[in-house]
Amino acid sequence: MKIAIGGDHAGFEYKNAIKNHLENLGHAIEDFGPFSDESCDYPDIAHPLAESVENGKNVLGVAICGSGNGINMTLNKHQEIRSALCWEVELALLARQHNNANVLALPSRFISLELAKECAEAFVNEKFEGGRHERRVNKIKLK
Repeated sequence: MKIAIGGDHAGFEYKNAIKNHLENLGHAIEDFGPFSDESCDYPDIAHPLAESVENGKNVLGVAICGSGNGINMTLNKHQEIRSALCWEVELALLARQHNNANVLALPSRFISLELAKECAEAFVNEKFEGGRHERRVNKIKLK
C-alpha cells in the first residue's frame, strides 16, 4: 500500500522509525518530512501530505507531532481527509473501522515509540466496516 508520512521536529524520530517499520511490512512510503529535527512548522508538511491522500497518490497517511493536535487540526481542514488522533491501538482500529479515517495522527510526546508503531501498523492493516457507519461518515464533509 502507498502511505504518506510526515510530521514536525517533535515527531522526526518517530516518523523515521514508523517509516522503516511500515517499509519492512512491504508498504511504499512517501516521506513529506521533516528531514531533520530542526524546528519546522507542521502545516508546511501536513498540507502536501493531505493533498497526496486526497488526490489518490497515497491511500493513507501517518502524521506525527508532539501532541498530535496541531497536525491533526491542519489535516482535517482538507475536505477529503478524516484524520484521527490516536494514542492507543484500539483507537486506531476504531478510526478505520467506524470513521473510515484516512490519516493517523500520533502524539510523539505522549506515547512510546513501540506503541506508535503498533498504532500505525494496526491503522494501515484495518478496513472500514461500512454499513451503518458509512451513512455517518458521508455526513462529515461540508457541502
